[in-house]
This record gives sequence, C-alpha cells and structure tokens, in this order.
Amino acid sequence: MSSKLQISLILATYNRVDALNLVLQSLATQTDMGFEVVIADDGSRPDTKLLIEQFRSRSHLDIQHVWQEDRGFRKSLILNQGIARAQGEYLVFLDGDCIAQPDFISQHRRLSAVNHLVTGSRILCDKQLTNDLIASGTLVSWTGWCVIQWRLQQRINKCLPLFLKVPDNRWRIYSKFVWRRIKGCNMACWKSDAQAIGGFDETLVGWGHEDADFVFRLQTHQKVLRKSGAFATEILHLWHPQGDRAQAEKNAAIVRAKILAKG
Repeated sequence: MSSKLQISLILATYNRVDALNLVLQSLATQTDMGFEVVIADDGSRPDTKLLIEQFRSRSHLDIQHVWQEDRGFRKSLILNQGIARAQGEYLVFLDGDCIAQPDFISQHRRLSAVNHLVTGSRILCDKQLTNDLIASGTLVSWTGWCVIQWRLQQRINKCLPLFLKVPDNRWRIYSKFVWRRIKGCNMACWKSDAQAIGGFDETLVGWGHEDADFVFRLQTHQKVLRKSGAFATEILHLWHPQGDRAQAEKNAAIVRAKILAKG
C-alpha cells in the first residue's frame, strides 16, 4: 500500500502506566513514522495522563488521549471514541501492554489492502520477563542472542516470527469467518469499514469477544476479507494477572447468536 496512506494507531489502555511507557517507547522507534497515536483510555488514574503528557513533550509522536470515566470494563465504548477521534484512513489497534517491533507499522502498511482487514498475532512473555522489562524501563532488543535465550528458558512462547518475515500472499486470506486467532491487541482495518458497521458493539461489556464480534461483522456486513498478519506484525505481550471474566460467556453467546442468525 502507498506510503501516503494515513494511519491511526489506536492504543487501548487501563491503569498500566509501567507497561504503557515501554509501548510508547516502541512506537517512538518505528522505522515508519507515518502515523498518529490515539490512546483509548478506559478510565485510568491521573498517572497515565501524566505519562502521556511527559511523553508527548519529549518525543516526536503525534499523540491524542481519549479518556472516559472508570465504570468497569467498557473497552468497546472507548475504542469507538478512539475511532471517532482518529484522523487516519487506516486503523491499527494495539493494546497498552503490547510492545511493537520497529517494523510494526511498516508491516501493517505493507499488508493493508482495500476490502481487507488484518488480524495479527502475539508472543507471550512470562511473569518474570515482564517484571524484568518493566524494571529496566527501557526497550527490549528484538534481535540476537537474548531473544533466543528467552525462548530456551521458556520465558516467551515462541521466537521464530521475530526473525522470519513472510511476504504477503494468498495464503494469508481466510476463506470464511474463523473465531480462532482473533486478537484485538493486534488488528487493523479501514476506518470507513469500521464506521459502516457502527464500530465495536457497545453492549459487550466486561472482558471478552468484542474483537471477534467486530471481525465477524466486518466480514459479514462489509464483505471484508480477513488477512493473517502472522510472521509480519508480531508483538510482545507482557504478562498480567487474568482479569474478571464473569461476562465472557455472556458476550460469547451474543456473538454466537449473531453468527447463527447469518446461517
């Protein structure tokens, strides 16, 4: 896709200022700086705003901060506010505990195509590695022996995608909707497509499945083709305790009902 494509990276966060610091550092070192950052903040404490203001003043990142009152997990609502604020024609979604490789934006730009969305994948860090990275307060090296050591020590669940980047090809296209491997923490689509389906379903509150619902409606209502971002857009997902998943099954049931209704 053209280097002139306007990209908005929508970064979801909630009270994880230590992780957000590393994520913003990773975005500041992208090889492709043709993007803005819209931080979609689901009600974080003032220390998150302070970090954003400090980072905005000392970096060249174009950062906007969209905040809503903390009234429980309302990620769909704050993402929709982020979409409305975004100036770019193409949206890349990232979570505030996911460190991006230096070529993250350039790879998403490369995979972007009209009438397509991209669902990327992630590399999981264990608790100790996460604590070490946060304690250091500095960016990780994405190449070399240290990453291989992490894998050998089982501190990350894979490492090959960090070294092997596969060209765009037809193998990336999903022929139909597949729930598997949809990660809202690494996803991209056209803003016009997102707006055409009304964005994320705001009735899905609490943790779970707003990303699968979003992809399903893009594929069903907009006839958008899903493309895999594996071996191109991998991110490093920092460990965190499992959140409250009391609403997960209810949300899943809502999404399944939509799928069944479409036959």
